[in-house]
Amino acid sequence: MNIRHQSIFTAMLAALVLGGASSCDDSFLDKEPLHAISGETFWKTQTDVDMALAGVYRRLQSAVFGYRKPYLDTYSDNALDRHGYFNFNNATIGVINPSNVNTSLYNEPYAGIAACNYFLENVGTVAVVPQATKDLYSAEVRFLRAMFYFELVQFFGDVVLYKTAPKTAEDAKIAKSPKADVLAFVIEDLDDAIAKLPATAYTGRAVKASAQMLKARVRLYQQNWADAIALTSAIMATNTYSIFQGGYANLFLQPTQQGNPEIIFSTKYLAPNNPQGGEGMLVEIGWYGGIQPYKGLVDEYEMTNGKMITDPASGYDANNPYLKRDPRLKMTVLVPGDPYINPDGSTFATTDPILTGFVQKKYMDISKLPWDRSKITVTDMNVVHMRYAEVLLAYAEAKNEASGPDATIYDALNKIRSRTGVNLPAVEQTLYNTKEKLRDFIRHERRVELAMEGHRYFDLKRWGIMAEKLALVKNPAGVTLSFGEKNNVLPFPQAEIDRNKSLVQNTGY
Repeated sequence: MNIRHQSIFTAMLAALVLGGASSCDDSFLDKEPLHAISGETFWKTQTDVDMALAGVYRRLQSAVFGYRKPYLDTYSDNALDRHGYFNFNNATIGVINPSNVNTSLYNEPYAGIAACNYFLENVGTVAVVPQATKDLYSAEVRFLRAMFYFELVQFFGDVVLYKTAPKTAEDAKIAKSPKADVLAFVIEDLDDAIAKLPATAYTGRAVKASAQMLKARVRLYQQNWADAIALTSAIMATNTYSIFQGGYANLFLQPTQQGNPEIIFSTKYLAPNNPQGGEGMLVEIGWYGGIQPYKGLVDEYEMTNGKMITDPASGYDANNPYLKRDPRLKMTVLVPGDPYINPDGSTFATTDPILTGFVQKKYMDISKLPWDRSKITVTDMNVVHMRYAEVLLAYAEAKNEASGPDATIYDALNKIRSRTGVNLPAVEQTLYNTKEKLRDFIRHERRVELAMEGHRYFDLKRWGIMAEKLALVKNPAGVTLSFGEKNNVLPFPQAEIDRNKSLVQNTGY
C-alpha cells in the first residue's frame, strides 16, 4: 500500500503505531502506544481494528487539529502569535507566498486523509469483527475524513481529492479538484456518518451530532441557510446537549470536560499515557505567553449591563477598563491587574515580554502553576472543536440570514448569555430588530463566546470581511495588518508544487 508520497505515508504509519488499543470502549484512545506493527499479522483481530481506529483519531493531535488550534485566532484580528509558530505574523501583514506558508496546514490534513483511506479500505477484510462494528467505525472515520477535507477547502480552495488511497507515488500526482466537488464528497461522507453514528451524548468518539454540526458548518460556508437551520434544529431538538452550567472557563479544563453536556467533539488527551505533545498549552501559551490578544478583542466584551463599552450609557470607565465587564473576558484573557498567582503567593510572569498588553487565559489550568517544562506530561486538556454554544450561534446566524429576526433567534442567543457565571442580560430586541443589526450582534456574540478556539479566521473569510477587520489593527511593531491571501485562499507549499507537477498553484502566487 502506497500513500500519495513518502512524507504522508510516514505520518500515516506513525499514526497507526501511536494508536494502541485493547478494547471497544472509548478508553482505547488513551492506551499506552505500541512500538511496532507487523504488516503480515495486522488487520486480523478486533484489537487490530481498534488500534487502527485509534491511529486515525490520533491524527487530530497534530498541528491546528490539536493543542495548537487556538493559534488560528492569531491569523485574524483577535490575537498575536508571539513566537511565530505558524508564521502567521508575516501572513497578517500580507507577506505570504509558497515558501513561507506553514506546510502543516496542508500536510497534516492529508496525513489524516491517508490514514482514513487506509482504514476504510482494510476494515472490511477483518472477518472476526461484526459488521455492525465495522459500519460504526467506518462512519467515524468518514466523519474525520470530512473534517480534514473541509479544513483544506477553507485554507486552500480547490484541492487534490483522494477518494481512495493511490496505489503508487505516481498515481498520487494528480490535479486539484474544484472545491464544489470536494465539498460534495464531504457532504457524502457526512450523510453516511449522520445515518450510522449513534444519537447519543459525546464521550470521546464521533457521534451523530458531531457529523450534523460539521455539516452545518459546511452549509454556513456555502450559505445554504435552510440546511444549516435544519441541522442545528435537529441537534437542539434531541435535548441531549445543553449549555454547561459549571463555569465557562471549566469547559476547557480536563476535570470538567469528561461527560460535559456542551461538548460535541474534541481532540482527546489524557495523562499520563497520552498528554499533549511538544511543550503543550501550559508551556507555550501560559509560560511563554505565546498567544497575545489584541485590544480590539478585549474592547468587544460588553459591560455586565449588556451594553457595549462605546455606549455612553454603559458605565464604562476608561480608568478601570476591566471593571463590570462580561465575565467571559477574564475567563478568556489575562488582563492587567488580574495576574496569575503562584502557590507561594508570588506573581507568575511569562518568560517573554507581553507585547499587546494581554495573554490568553482560556485553556490555562491555574491549579498547575507555576507552569514549566517539567509539567508537560500532565498537560492534557482536550481541544474543543464543537460545542452546543456553537450550535446555537450557527442556528441564530442561519435563521437570521434566511428570514430575519424572530423569537427563536433571541432565545438561542439568550441561552448562551444566561450561562451560570456569565448572566448577561437578554438581547435588547428593540435595538437589534433588523436583519442587518442582528447580523452584527450575532457576529459579535460569536466572536466573544468562541474567542481563542480557532474559529475567527474561518469566520472572517467566509463573511468576506477579513481585509476590513485586519485593517483596524496594528501589530506591536506599529504595522497595520493586511489580508494577503489571493482570492481568499492560501498558496500551496512550494515543496508540494515541486513534488506534484500536476498541481497548479493557486492564482496570484
